[in-house]
Amino acid sequence: MNEINLDALVQYVSTFGVKLLVGLLILVVGLKLATILSKRLVASLSKQGRLDEMLVHFFGSLLRYTIIAVTVITVLNQVGVQTASLLAVLASAGLAIGLALQGTLSNIASGVMLIFFRPFRTGQYVEVAGKAGTVKNVSLFTTELATPDNVQIILPNSQVWSGSIINYSYHDTRRVDFLIGISYEDNIDKAFSVINSVIGGEKRIHAKPAPQVVVSELADSSINITVRVWVTSGDYWGVKFDLTKQFKESMDANGLSIPFPQQDVHLIQSA
Repeated sequence: MNEINLDALVQYVSTFGVKLLVGLLILVVGLKLATILSKRLVASLSKQGRLDEMLVHFFGSLLRYTIIAVTVITVLNQVGVQTASLLAVLASAGLAIGLALQGTLSNIASGVMLIFFRPFRTGQYVEVAGKAGTVKNVSLFTTELATPDNVQIILPNSQVWSGSIINYSYHDTRRVDFLIGISYEDNIDKAFSVINSVIGGEKRIHAKPAPQVVVSELADSSINITVRVWVTSGDYWGVKFDLTKQFKESMDANGLSIPFPQQDVHLIQSA
C-alpha cells in the first residue's frame, strides 16, 4: 500500500514538476516577448510619425500589459489552476478591489482621457493642477512635467484631468505685453516714436496683428504706456527679455525717464 502511494506521489511530483517548468518557461518567454514587441511597436509607430508621441507610448504599454495578462493566464492553466473559477472569484471581489483602488482606477481613467482627447502634447508648456512645466510624458497613471530650471514634477492623472488646463503652446502665436511708465513731464508722442522704433527693429515681431502702443493709465507717479506685440510662441520669452532691455536703453538715450513711485507728504503743525 505504501509502495503504491509512494509511486503515485512520485508520478504526481514528476508530472507537476514538468508542468511547473513549462509554466516558468512560458512566463519567462512571455515577459521577454512583451518587452520586445512593445518596444518594436513604439519604434515602428514613432518612425511613421503619424501618431502623437503620447499615443505611441500608450499603445506600447497597452500591448505589453495585454501580453503579460495572456501569459499569466496561460501559465496558470499550464500548472492546473482553473482560471474560470479564478476569474469568477476576481469578479465577485471586483467591488472591494474597486473601492480599495479607486484612486488608481481614477488615474487610469484620467490617463486614457488625456491620451485620447490630447489637451496637450509632449514638448508643450502647460499649467495643470497648480504646476507649470514642459510636458515630458503622459502614462496611464501619471503626467510628467519639467520646469524651466529642469526640475521633474510628477502629477497623478486624476488631478490633471479634473482641473483647469492652461496650454501656453497650443497656438502658433502669442501676444507679448509690456507696461512702460514715463514721467508726466515727458512728451507722449516722442515716447511712442521711440517705442515704435524699437518694435520696428525686431524681426521676430509679426506684422499682423499689428503692434499696439497706447496710453493705458494716468497713474499716481507715471503715464503708463501699454505695448502689445505678436510673436511665434517659441519666441515669446526671447522677445520679452530682449525688448524689455531695448526699451529701457532707447528711452535713456532719448532723454525719457521712467519715474519711481512718489508720494507727497504734507506736515501740518498744530497751533
